[in-house]
Amino acid sequence: MRDLKNKLTSGKNTKNIQTRKGKSFGYQVLGFGAGGAPDLFVVASGGTVTTSGDFKIHTFTGPGTFCVSCAGGESGSNSVDYLVVAGGGGGSKGQGSSGGGGGAGGYRESPGAASGSYTVSPRGAAPAAAIEVPAQGYPIVIGAGGAGGGPQPAGGNPGAVSSALGISSAGGGGSGGTAPTPGKPGGSGGGGGRDANAAGGTGNTPPVNPAQGSNGGASGGSPPNAGAGGGGGAIQVGEQGSPPGPPSNENGGDGGDGGVSSINATPTARGGGGGGMSHYTPNTPGAGGAGGGGTGGKEQTGTPGTVGAVNTGGGAGGGGPTGVAGGSGIVIIRYKFQ
Repeated sequence: MRDLKNKLTSGKNTKNIQTRKGKSFGYQVLGFGAGGAPDLFVVASGGTVTTSGDFKIHTFTGPGTFCVSCAGGESGSNSVDYLVVAGGGGGSKGQGSSGGGGGAGGYRESPGAASGSYTVSPRGAAPAAAIEVPAQGYPIVIGAGGAGGGPQPAGGNPGAVSSALGISSAGGGGSGGTAPTPGKPGGSGGGGGRDANAAGGTGNTPPVNPAQGSNGGASGGSPPNAGAGGGGGAIQVGEQGSPPGPPSNENGGDGGDGGVSSINATPTARGGGGGGMSHYTPNTPGAGGAGGGGTGGKEQTGTPGTVGAVNTGGGAGGGGPTGVAGGSGIVIIRYKFQ
């Protein structure tokens, strides 16, 4: 009996019990440490905020501040995608010799890889990239559309710059005025005035890579009564106006198409160029480019061009008794928040 008791309370068994306790304690320590720090995500405020799955979207249609209170981390998110569109160019008055379409506001966007898979335009190509955002406030500027042209020889006025996160997009070029004034340069170029044999304005001015826009279309030729050129769009050049006489009938050139992005969860076109004006009644004014471009007017009937759509950066349509304004720009920022 004594031997059995000694075996039950022996040092060997006591050592085994202590070893198990030690292992248990050690496991608890390792388990606590294995949890690690939680994933950190960007936390921010400003603009109109919406969500799409795990992503947050801030839309600015007017000036404001994107306020970052947490910069996030590599295991969560620490960068944002963006779309920055400037104001579109104004269309010129159509009486006399003018009426080109306004160019679209500069269109710049990141590839979208940082904040989930969504469609981007060709402007979201390398070397464009998402932007890291240290905790601070970032001013947001939304460019206004350029005013319509006044009495000749004035053409349409350029749109204003939009900027965010160190990215600036140039305002769209105003349309050309009386001969031989070409369309004005800008994010996208304005269309050349009718009867002027005038060139379209140069897009992507000042130059950036990827390009922020396209050239405007030239007028249809020398007098009399050639169609005016369409304004350049974010993705497509403005169309040249038709030359005088049949069979082309002196039609205004169409505005170039804008870019399509679903950064705000819905595929949306922005940055369309304005259409050029036509002359006599059977002739057709240029259509506005997809993405907010205005339709051209008609000189003989006194029909004005239409304005560029608000918050698209669309260029104004040219022509009519008065010049009309381009559309204002927009800024959209997107990031993973959970």
